[in-house]
Amino acid sequence: MKAVVEIAPRVVLDQNVRFGRAVIKGTRVPVDLVLGKLAGGMSYEEIMAEYDLVRDDIFAALDCAAKHLASEEIRAVV
Repeated sequence: MKAVVEIAPRVVLDQNVRFGRAVIKGTRVPVDLVLGKLAGGMSYEEIMAEYDLVRDDIFAALDCAAKHLASEEIRAVV
């Protein structure tokens, strides 16, 4: 596996950054952190200021998560 793999536009996996977790390209900011901050009520502007991101980075994190969830198959066991 290459050291850096782009899994979505603006989102990469890098073995040397954050233990290979999905991060915003060119940063050490994990996608799940961005999602968690949004879920916690932070605005795009607050996240951009705190983590030195641009709006397209946040959209990329949301898009990556949506595509990942769409590809999962979850079954209810009753």
